[in-house]
Amino acid sequence: MATPKSIGAIELSSITLGYRVQDEMLDAADVEVLIARTICSGKYFIVLGGSVSDVQAAIRAGLRGTDESIIDHLVIPNVHESVFPALGQSVTIGEAEVGALGVVETFSGVSVIAAADAAAKAARVTLFRIHVAMALGGKGFCLMTGTVADCRAGVSAAAAEARQRGLLVAETVIARPHRELFSEYI
Repeated sequence: MATPKSIGAIELSSITLGYRVQDEMLDAADVEVLIARTICSGKYFIVLGGSVSDVQAAIRAGLRGTDESIIDHLVIPNVHESVFPALGQSVTIGEAEVGALGVVETFSGVSVIAAADAAAKAARVTLFRIHVAMALGGKGFCLMTGTVADCRAGVSAAAAEARQRGLLVAETVIARPHRELFSEYI
């Protein structure tokens, strides 16, 4: 499948129901599973990609599957292309690309995807990591770099998205970070 135009995600409080919901979503539409796994603390997380209509149909089917265990969900119709490599943790950045460091932390995996997309659309930042809920007690965080002004704009947009969902933990921009903070990505 080519790079999807749309992304959808559902976070569930039940692992058992997560498997059933994932199956129902795959039956409902032609989508690609980008992430489907258990996450901390005993939850199930599903991220799908595909055309806007297919992702919308899959998420609708997933939401019909269970109301009680849905923690959060989203559909982003025209997701920013930098979300996919950052979510897949496949971004490397060159020394020349390292600038300020922006970090946004949320209470859920779904909300951090929405926040990262908002950051990438609002500012000229490089998203280099979107981490969802593994070894974080169910939280998520995203990392971005760029000029100080762009990181501030990106972090502000991301934090506003998470805050609107009631799921913002913290946000920061470090104007001149030590290079060691980027050591995994250079």
